[in-house]
Amino acid sequence: MDLPTVTPIAAFIAGIVSVASPCVLPLIPAIFAYSTEKGKLRPIAIVLGLSISFTLMGIVTSAFGSTFRAYLGYLNIIAEIFIIGFGVAMLFELNIFNAFGRLSFLRANNEEGLLGGLLLGMSLGVIWIPCVGPILGTILTMVAMAADITYGAMMLFIYSLGFAIPMLIIAYSANVSSAKLGGIAKYDVIIKRAAGVVLIGVGLWMVYTNHLVRMF
Repeated sequence: MDLPTVTPIAAFIAGIVSVASPCVLPLIPAIFAYSTEKGKLRPIAIVLGLSISFTLMGIVTSAFGSTFRAYLGYLNIIAEIFIIGFGVAMLFELNIFNAFGRLSFLRANNEEGLLGGLLLGMSLGVIWIPCVGPILGTILTMVAMAADITYGAMMLFIYSLGFAIPMLIIAYSANVSSAKLGGIAKYDVIIKRAAGVVLIGVGLWMVYTNHLVRMF
C-alpha cells in the first residue's frame, strides 16, 4: 500500500502559496510596520516563532500517525477523503475554515521586545490556520500518514521557510504597502484553484494506488 509523501520542494512552494492568501498577505505590512518600531530584529523573532509553531504541528501530527500506524488502511481512507475535500474546497472557494485573522493579529501584536515577537509568531501559526487550512491540512495529513516524527518536523519546518521568507522580504521593504499586496492577493483565486486541481489529482491517485489497482 503506497503512502502519500511530501517533498521538500513541494512543502516550500506550499508555504509560499499560503502567504498569498487574501486574509494573510495584505495584513503583513501592518504587522511588521508596528513590529519594526520596537526593534529591527523583531520581524526575525516573529518568523522564528512562526517556524516553531508549524514545526511543532508536524511533530504532533507525525506522533499521531505513528500511534495509529496499525490502522494504516483506515488512515489511508481518511487521508484520501481529506485531501480530495481540501482540493474541492480550494477549487470552488468553499470557506470551510472561518477566517478570523484580522482582529486576532491586532490583539496578538501588543507584546514587547524579541520575546514578544517570538510569542506573536507562534500565535500567528495558530491564528492563520483558517486562512491556510486546506494547504496546511493536506501537508499535515500526508505527514501523519508517513508517521515519522523527524520527517514531519522537517517538512513543516521547510513549509514554514516558504511562508517566512516572503514575510521577511515584505517586512524589510519600505515601499511595500497593504494596498499593493491586496492587489497581488486577488490572484490568490487562480492559485488556489490550480492547487485545488492538483490536490484532487493527488487524492484520486491515492484512491487508485491504495484500492483500485488491486481490482485490475
